Amino acid sequence: MEILRYGSRALLVEVRDLDQAARLHTALLRDPLPGVRELVPAARTVLLRYDPRTTDRARLTAALRTVDLRTVDPGASTTAGANGAGVTVEIPVRYDGADLAEVAGLCGLTVPQVIARHCAATYRVAFCGFAPGFAYLTGADPALRVPRRTVPRTRVPAGSVAVADEFTGVYPRESPGGWHLLGTTGVSLWNPGAHPPTPLTPGTTVRFTPAGPPDPQAPPRRP
Repeated sequence: MEILRYGSRALLVEVRDLDQAARLHTALLRDPLPGVRELVPAARTVLLRYDPRTTDRARLTAALRTVDLRTVDPGASTTAGANGAGVTVEIPVRYDGADLAEVAGLCGLTVPQVIARHCAATYRVAFCGFAPGFAYLTGADPALRVPRRTVPRTRVPAGSVAVADEFTGVYPRESPGGWHLLGTTGVSLWNPGAHPPTPLTPGTTVRFTPAGPPDPQAPPRRP
């Protein structure tokens, strides 16, 4: 763990990999450090923004050195609702993606097997990035791991559910993208007027559910 000064009111903690970043973020959510106002996780870092009136860099650095990441379960839900219970966001998906059959072929599975495995997993928002409301979800079945597309699309429709490497994601609005498209959802995942503007904040647990059987007579969506 390397702890770096990040301006006058923040620290950037660099760790070995995504798993350690998730563990550190989970630990800091469950046992908040005094004075820390915001946590921003990424693939291999966690940014801590703090109030210099109530803490300082030296105290936070010392406290961070005592965090034992080995005792933290990064897959456990850390999002709490109004009643204090853990929250799981369910996203219904119509599995009509343009790349569904290709993903099945790459993984050595049938299309129904891909759908079943994608829905069976429990996901966790590791971090957000790329575009407002775009969450990188971990926890996917390793059998569904595929590389990014060789040639990205210039247009991916909003609501597209996609996979790439170890991540699953939902495009919150139309944008370019290089992930493999499995299906679509009608759930809105970005509303600048809401607080928070997306339900998929880091640490949130996510499940995908089939919105209906794919129509075998319908051609795949071609964005």
